[in-house]
Formats: sequence, structure tokens, C-alpha cells
Amino acid sequence: MSLLGGAIVEAVVMEYGRGELLRRLSDPFWFQSLGCVLGMDWHSSGITTSVMNALKRSVSLRSSELGVYICGGRGRSSRQTPAELLDVAERTGLDGEALVRCSRLSAKVDNTAVQDGFQLYLHSFVVTAEGDWAVIQQGMNPAGRMARRYHWLSSSLESFTQEPHASVCGLNQGLILNLTHREAAMTKEGILELTRERPDRLLHEAALVMPCHHEVTAGDVDLKRLGAALILAHESEVADFESLLLLPGVGPRTLQSLTLVSEVIHGTPSRFTDPARFSFAHGGKDGHPFPVPTEIYDRTIEVLDRAIHSARLGERDKTEALKHLSRVSVSLERGYEPGDYFDKYVEQERRNAWRWGGKTVYGDAKPPDDTPPEAAGSRQLTLW
Repeated sequence: MSLLGGAIVEAVVMEYGRGELLRRLSDPFWFQSLGCVLGMDWHSSGITTSVMNALKRSVSLRSSELGVYICGGRGRSSRQTPAELLDVAERTGLDGEALVRCSRLSAKVDNTAVQDGFQLYLHSFVVTAEGDWAVIQQGMNPAGRMARRYHWLSSSLESFTQEPHASVCGLNQGLILNLTHREAAMTKEGILELTRERPDRLLHEAALVMPCHHEVTAGDVDLKRLGAALILAHESEVADFESLLLLPGVGPRTLQSLTLVSEVIHGTPSRFTDPARFSFAHGGKDGHPFPVPTEIYDRTIEVLDRAIHSARLGERDKTEALKHLSRVSVSLERGYEPGDYFDKYVEQERRNAWRWGGKTVYGDAKPPDDTPPEAAGSRQLTLW
């Protein structure tokens, strides 16, 4: 997970810059899509912890090269954020005290100024060599066993005390005490009176609310977009695969994953309104929509790493081929009308999961009972 996450981060920085990486991390739809393409439970609050831990592990190995530094984390790690930021400042010449102040203020706002019933347990601070930053932090409501994620972005921040969030992800909590709302200016002047009332200060929240059901249903994805990606991967007549990828050993199933990974790297914000669609790249560790195909996962990392390595050497044909995947997928959507394929496709992926080394937190995927003995050793066929 950390290897693929690190490769995606490097690809985004290489193609679009560090500022764009921060903007994407502050977009809850892109963040959720990233977690899905990495194989996390598509609807789980645990996606936040897992994604940030994976990115921190991978990015820390090449922070100086990328100019991106990830500090903090969950629980005890979150309390190390100030020390880690000061260390980054020592290495980069940034104003460490100013960064520490931003970190503490963002945490204080979401824990104290916004009293929505959620207590922070995760605080990740991402800063670039230019001093721009993003914060991804998450709170838990023990009573409701629900989590809420808060996204901050320095480039869009005008005030820490007046609507500072880039977005907030979670169920609307109705009437809450939100001292960062722009209509709360006079309230902050009369704070003692405010605490005796029930102010109608609604926190601005993103429209991303994940459902309670574990399974991925047809209603959770854009069937037109998913169908186009599947056609690109599995219908050889719609594309010249050899000229598209120029990479040996890539079969249709790997191409399916690469198409969705390519969209996470190169897609525009409007492409991430259905994060669950990206779970069809590598499944989910809870088995939904299907077990994580570890062999396909490893091949995706291999292809992406190879493309990035070539780009570092000035050979951009492979990165351009991967970028072209998302373009072709979008073009295929035009005129495409999705049929009744979803349930059959999910069933097919589950039946074939064992072929690709499918795994979940419950164990390895097993061949269906009706699998012929001679098929037990078969693996993905390559196109060339």
C-alpha cells in the first residue's frame, strides 16, 4: 500500500507540482478515491489513518527529492507533529515556529471552536519545500461510533477563526456550536452569553457521506464511467494496447487497474464524485467489492515505478502512455450506455480473485467449488 501510494504521490508531483498534490489531499472526494485505489475498505473511516500512514512511510524515504514532508499521524504520533515540523524546518530553512503554530491552531479549531461531538485522534500535517501546507485530521464520536474528517489547505486559508476548512467530510450534525462560521463574529465577542444559548451555527460540510453498508452496490458508482474503464481494459478492439502502454507483460486485468490509477493521478475534480468506483482497481481488504488481487497490485506498482524511473531519465513515453489511459477512458464514455453488467462483473471478479492472489483480512481467496482441477494453476494472460 505504501509503495503504490508513494508512486502515485511522486507521479502527481512530477506532472502537476507540489501545490496540486496539496490541493488534491484537501479534496475529500479525491482522498477517498485514493484510499479506494490503494485497496482500503471503500466506505470506512479507517481509510484516513491507513492512507496517511502509508504516504508518510513512503514519502519520508524521498522527502528531500520530492520536496514534500508528512508529519504527525494517529494518537501518539500526532503529538510528535511539532518536533517533526521543527526538524523539517531545520533541513529546509522554513519557519518552524510558524508551521507549529499552524498545526496547533488547526487542531485547536476542530477540537474546541467547532464543537460537533467529535474529538480528534489523528492529525497529519503535509508541508512542501515552499512552506505551503495541508492538514488532514479526523475526529471520533464514541457515542455514535462515527468519524469525521477535516481538510485544511493553506493556499485557500484566509483566517483560522472564520470558515478555515477546505472541506469537512461526514454526516451533518444539525445544530452545533461552530465559532468559525462567518456569522459567529459577534458571537465570539460575547462568548459567555453564547455558551448559555443554542446557537444555530451550521458547519459547512462536503457532500461526501459514506454509507453504512459494506458491499459496493450499483448505486455507489457511476456505471457509465466504470463501464468505459472495463471496456478499455477487456475489449482489445477499442484500443491499440501496444502503442498505448509500450510495457511488456501487461494483461487486461492489470490494464483495468492501471486505468483507474491513471485517473487518480490525472483526473479532474469532477471525476471523483463516486469514490467507490476506484475500489474496482484493487478491491478492498474487507472483500468488497472483491478481495485484493495482490499479483495485480504488485504489477501496478511495478509498471508505475518503471514509468516514473524512465521519466526521471527524460524518457516520458511510459508516463505519457499512462496519462493517455485516463483520456481514452473518458472518450469511451461518450455515447456509451451502461447495460446490466454490474452484478455479473462483481461476481466474476470474486470468482477469479484466487487466480490473482486475492486476499482479505479474513484470509486468502479460494477457487470456486466448480473450478476444474486443470485450471488451478492458471494466471493472467498477457497481451504480448
